[in-house]
Amino acid sequence: MSDSKQTANPRKTVIYPDLDGKVVVITGGGSGIGEAIVRRFAAQGARVGFIDIAEAPSKALAAELVAAGHQVHFELCDLRDIAALRGAMEAIRAKFGRIGVLINNAAHDQRHATLEVTRDYFDERIAVNLKHQFFAAQAVIPDMQALRGGSIINFGSTSWMIGMGGLAVYTAAKSAVMGLTRSLARDFGADNIRCNAIAPGWIMTQRQKDLWLPPNRMLN
Repeated sequence: MSDSKQTANPRKTVIYPDLDGKVVVITGGGSGIGEAIVRRFAAQGARVGFIDIAEAPSKALAAELVAAGHQVHFELCDLRDIAALRGAMEAIRAKFGRIGVLINNAAHDQRHATLEVTRDYFDERIAVNLKHQFFAAQAVIPDMQALRGGSIINFGSTSWMIGMGGLAVYTAAKSAVMGLTRSLARDFGADNIRCNAIAPGWIMTQRQKDLWLPPNRMLN
C-alpha cells in the first residue's frame, strides 16, 4: 500500500455552454435566494437582468459583478406596479436583447393574523407574491416565441404543503403558483417554452435569520 495521502478534488463550478450569452431575468435578485441566482447565472456567462425594490444592495451587487467582467444590469422596480414591471422588462430587453429565461423569484413572507387581514392587505399580499409572476411571464413569452424556446421558473413554497400557519394569504398565493405554472406549461409548451415551479423549504437567508429564527436555535 502506498503511504501517500489522497486529497479531495476542489469543488468546481459546472459550466453549461448553452447559458453563455443567454438573456436571463430574475425578479427579487438583490438579496437572498435571488442574489445567489444572479451570481450563478452571471458565472455561466449569461446576460443577467434583475429587478428589485431594494436599491442600495442591488446596485452594489450589479457593480461588483460588472467589475468582475460579467454582463449584469439592475432595474429598480416595485413589482406590485405592473406598468413599472413592464417598463423594467423593456429596459432589460433594450440592454441585452430578447429574454430567454425568466426566474420569478420575488416574494414576501410577512406573517399575518387571519382575523386582522383587510381587503387592501389581501390584495397587496397577492400582488407581491403571485400577480407579478403572471404579468412577468406575459411580458417575456413573445420574446420566447420569437426565439423558438425559453424557460420560465416560478418560485412557490412548501409552506402550504406542510400546513404552516400564521400567513394564510401568503400560502394561498404560493399554492396558486402551482396552478399558474401548469397552465402556462399547457398553453405554451407547443412553443418550446418550458414552465416549471420550484417549492423551496426554509432557506437560511439573512432575512430569515434576522426575523424568524429563534435566538437559541442552532443551525447544523
